[in-house]
Amino acid sequence: MTTSFVGRESELGAVKTALTAHRLVTLTGGGGVGKSRLALRVAEQMRDAYADGVWWVDLSNLYDNRLFTATVCDAVDLLDHNPRDPVEALGEWLTGRRILLVFDCCERVRESTRRLVDELLRAAPRLTVLTTSRRSLGVRAEHRIEVPPLSLDDGDSGEAVRLFRDRCAAAAPHVTLDPPAAAATVSAICRRLEGIPLAVELACAQLRESSLAQLSERLGSRLDTLVDETVWPKRHRALRTAIGWSHELCSPLERLLWARLSVFRAPVEVADAQAVCAGGPLGAHEIPGLLERLADQSVLRRDGARYRMLDTLSEYGAMWLAELKEEQTLARLHAAHFATVLEEAESGWLSERQVAWYTRISDSHSDVRAALDHLIAEDPDAALEAVGRTGLFWPCCGHLHESRDYLERVLALDTPPGPSRTRALWALGITLTLQGDHEGALRVGQECADAARQDGTPASALFAAHTLGLTHLMAGRPQDAYEVSDHALINHSTSPPSGAPQLCCMVIRTFAHSALGRLTEAYEAAVGLRRLSLQYGEHWARSYAFHQLAFIDLLQGRPHEAERNARAMLTSKHNLNDNLGIALALDLLTGANAGQGNGVGAARTSGTGNTFWRMLGHPNHGTPELSEVRERWETQARKAAGDDAYDSAFRAALNDDAEHSLARVLQGSPSS
Repeated sequence: MTTSFVGRESELGAVKTALTAHRLVTLTGGGGVGKSRLALRVAEQMRDAYADGVWWVDLSNLYDNRLFTATVCDAVDLLDHNPRDPVEALGEWLTGRRILLVFDCCERVRESTRRLVDELLRAAPRLTVLTTSRRSLGVRAEHRIEVPPLSLDDGDSGEAVRLFRDRCAAAAPHVTLDPPAAAATVSAICRRLEGIPLAVELACAQLRESSLAQLSERLGSRLDTLVDETVWPKRHRALRTAIGWSHELCSPLERLLWARLSVFRAPVEVADAQAVCAGGPLGAHEIPGLLERLADQSVLRRDGARYRMLDTLSEYGAMWLAELKEEQTLARLHAAHFATVLEEAESGWLSERQVAWYTRISDSHSDVRAALDHLIAEDPDAALEAVGRTGLFWPCCGHLHESRDYLERVLALDTPPGPSRTRALWALGITLTLQGDHEGALRVGQECADAARQDGTPASALFAAHTLGLTHLMAGRPQDAYEVSDHALINHSTSPPSGAPQLCCMVIRTFAHSALGRLTEAYEAAVGLRRLSLQYGEHWARSYAFHQLAFIDLLQGRPHEAERNARAMLTSKHNLNDNLGIALALDLLTGANAGQGNGVGAARTSGTGNTFWRMLGHPNHGTPELSEVRERWETQARKAAGDDAYDSAFRAALNDDAEHSLARVLQGSPSS
């Protein structure tokens, strides 16, 4: 949140005290009363009280229960490369850890939240949970705190007046509030708005173009005449009035954009708003200026280069979108737009824009999910086309449960055979492999190969070879991995490569060489892959080329060179937000440190690496051949550092925050 925190001293104290006495505390209250902001402030102030961290789970973009558990897993960085039930994985991940888990905006998924919180509290005795919801969860032992509006004490001591002054100084610094008459007017306005923070902020935004007296007169008039209580409950009358008045003061085009923006699930980029919301009287060229106007009026909040709409304001916009009878039209435009984003991301994968596309798909995650949900219901063929394209992004970045869910749902639809279906089978195959379901992955991979033969296209053949090759490699069958990838590359590759599947197969063949002990061939293949990758400016394949170079350097006694290559891999994988790749790179750095006699450094990188492996839940910590060399590296490091020093450094890194620990590793430099 970009605005300052005002008041709430007594509530802050009450919530912090409650968290020391109760394992589940729920903040309840109406929309706009400040539950989320209070919870965020508590989380910031109590961070040091929880040795294993404070984790924030934003549920505001969920509109049903289906993706609830996956959203929670993503929020706590549990990527879980395992086919087990995600609730079981969450319980195991949290067991023994002292954590504060904050669930924000639970009202739409209240029942799912209730069940999950109940299970997690029983599974993880050291876990504490703080939730915000318009209603209590109904879990036994839940301690409920009703968040009241801001206090309305006379003079400047009242919290509502303090908030008004703070927001007025930001929105309309030319307005003077010190004269007694002005101060009295401010107090009257805050009382009319019942001290509801969002209502106060919306009112302050109007001072850019209205005087304090005009604000008071108009607001008083609306409150006196408003009698319709059918839309929202009576206790929300002041907030509804403030929102409705803000809506009325918007220009027709601003109101139209407000309504149409409600279709988005996450902060929106200008280009997305233009693509989805333009039409009729609203021109795309007008949207950037209108977004700024809505932000000036506190309808939107600036979030870097994007714009975020609070849940309560989005609900109001959605109500007007329904009044305009544009719900289906906007849902269709939204889905079509993000299907296009996926298409562009796939086309731009093999380029210097690759990292930017990974970031783009990550930032748009909630909207991509909403788009796929719409397409599954309304346009199965388009859903099949779009969901296959997530295969380059979602499995790499840890969204395995969601990837499997969407792919299996789409593949169960009545869609025709063809390259789109083959690509979706490929994406499902690699997802299952990364979850450790090698039997299921092999079955899907064979189905993908059959489909590829029917398609007769080089891309389909390479996709099928990649998923089968990856399954063989991870299951400890490197000869099979080599044969399937080599055959596909001999018969279907182009020069230069035409897209991602060819580079994917080249990575599999390179790994198979080294797993089979053919280190000269593997090294030459990795050098060639790195050279090709540098020509395109991409990072995914290059990072695995660096992996193989570092791995072979270690096997052949070149730890200094191995460190340089491992660090290059780590940087690329960090840029892609690929936590599996980060864990592999940290293992290689451990070996490089051990090989150079830096036992404490090896212990630290090993501890950090184990933190990432624990997040991933990967059963084998990568390909099978790494297990033996990991033990060898640990033995070397313990001998160099001594058992006590090694264990101390390892535990310190293992118990540190994952991102903080990783940042320390990234800031390091290769040993001279």
